[in-house]
Amino acid sequence: MSTASTDSEVRGEHEQHPLFMPLVFVGGLIFGFGLAFSEMAQPEVVLSFLQLQDFGLLFVMFGASAVTGLTFFLVPRFRKTAPLTGRVYARRLKTMDRNVVIGGGIFGVGWGLSGICPGAAYASIGIGNYAILWGIAGMFIGAYAQGYWRSERVDAGQSATQAD
Repeated sequence: MSTASTDSEVRGEHEQHPLFMPLVFVGGLIFGFGLAFSEMAQPEVVLSFLQLQDFGLLFVMFGASAVTGLTFFLVPRFRKTAPLTGRVYARRLKTMDRNVVIGGGIFGVGWGLSGICPGAAYASIGIGNYAILWGIAGMFIGAYAQGYWRSERVDAGQSATQAD
């Protein structure tokens, strides 16, 4: 019997390998270093890309997409479950609905105003761009407001269901 199937049988549905969080942290550090090294953590570089003046970001995104695509294509052929969570590899598709369009629009406006995407914003702090903290504060406020709004909608839906 392979290690992967033994691991998934031993761990419960919501249990994770003890190295899961440390490896997520290390992965984040590598991602942030890559953004800083490729200069994609500088809002000026990102804005010049959005203004169609510098296409360096396009090559970075293409490289990341190629590695991700190969990984998502090849790994499930060799392993049936994820090594650290024991979960079966499966596609999780989200339907295109009003919330996806509105959320994507808000994300795009925030990216255009701050000049940097959320992942690169954190890496930007590491290279001394402390003004981006305003953008990060906006992300947290927006995420909190969305979570509050969604919980209010769920609570209202449950109240209406109980009243019937």
